[in-house]
Amino acid sequence: MLEKFFHLKENHTDVKTEIMAGITTFMTMAYILAVNPNILSAAGMDSKAVLIATALASFIATALMAVLANYPFALAPGMGLNAYFAYTVVLTMGYSWQLALMAVFVEGIIFIALSLTNVREGIFNAIPMTLKSAVSVGIGLFVAFVGLQNAKLIVNSDSTLVTYQHFKGATFHSVGVGAILALLGVVITAILLVKKVKGGILYGILITWLLGIVCELTGIYVPDVEAGMYSVIPTAFVSFDFSALGETFGQVFKTDFSGVGLLNFFAVMFSFLFVDLFDTLGTLIGVASKADMLDKDGRLPNIKGALMADSIGTCVGAVLGTSTTTTFVESASGVTEGGRTGLTAMTTGVLFLLATIFSPLFLTIPSFATAPALIIVGFYMMGSAIKIDFNDPSEGIPAFLTILAMPTAYSISEGIAIGIISWTIINVITGKAKEKKISPLMYVLTVLFILKYVCL
Repeated sequence: MLEKFFHLKENHTDVKTEIMAGITTFMTMAYILAVNPNILSAAGMDSKAVLIATALASFIATALMAVLANYPFALAPGMGLNAYFAYTVVLTMGYSWQLALMAVFVEGIIFIALSLTNVREGIFNAIPMTLKSAVSVGIGLFVAFVGLQNAKLIVNSDSTLVTYQHFKGATFHSVGVGAILALLGVVITAILLVKKVKGGILYGILITWLLGIVCELTGIYVPDVEAGMYSVIPTAFVSFDFSALGETFGQVFKTDFSGVGLLNFFAVMFSFLFVDLFDTLGTLIGVASKADMLDKDGRLPNIKGALMADSIGTCVGAVLGTSTTTTFVESASGVTEGGRTGLTAMTTGVLFLLATIFSPLFLTIPSFATAPALIIVGFYMMGSAIKIDFNDPSEGIPAFLTILAMPTAYSISEGIAIGIISWTIINVITGKAKEKKISPLMYVLTVLFILKYVCL
């Protein structure tokens, strides 16, 4: 049955590999179950309701990805978009979180229309192969950088913006030990992968978590809530209380538009739309490239199904009570483990559904245990760099700028924007437009991106 539905042999995979890949993807994404409620609660939303909404939205969207596209990509409320939702739209602009949810809902409706009319697919296909390879590399660096930050190996600095973790001081037994365990996790995971241990990334997460438990039991690791370092020992395993979801479910349809101009609402909605569009496309390009799913023209077969899953997931998430649901770059961890079909996504989705019951256990997984997986995934995604012709400056420079912008601007969409602008302008001014066969859509995207930086 699974073979018939997911075409496992055709994709050179098997049930065990797919399930292991799905578990690995979930383990690297599980942090969203803790982070998203924390961020959206700053906007006045009930944190437990957001946790349940996050898990359910992730399950529905990821299951749709498995059914509609048969791809190993997982979806959940996106990082960055949730921060924009809470800190910009609600806390800075002063709008209600219900209005912000409505903006997300309308964005999802527009995305469904764009997906049905092939606009999003057209944008994906218009981006040249060089930039697609660069996006994959850039996402790899971005994911690795997020991993370093989650492990607190890289921290903020007043003088240099970021710096490495100083292990001496009062926080050594919390932040310091966590950072050291993350480093050990990278080494352990690397050894497992060199030894070709199947599921090496997942085992790396579990072994690092187990080491954290041992360190806490022996007093080497001391939780410090103010420093963001929590107990890694589970104190509860299940919870069947879902009543809190009523605090956010359906609230999107109770939006009060009084005092909010139509233009203001559309400005908020467009911001969600813009960022989500290119974050999703960038993630699909990067992860699909890593999995060798792109055809010879750089196109992703059946992308419409993937885009529809993303669009419907956004609408469902808004109704449940969470910010924009989008394709996660952490899907690359499952792809690295060999995931190639929707069975990987379905496994991840089911685990998100189970997370509504086992949330106390899943929320105990420390960020320093999942960080090594993100760092190793970054290494794997660097392989796409060999597909870029750096000997041709008209190809190499835009690719380099794309790669550079993603981790430094902390945004996949910004990297794509800078890459598209630079690639088009450089090739037009140097007279290579005909040779490169620049798509009309690339000109449109270039103008829109420039207007974005000028007007927004």
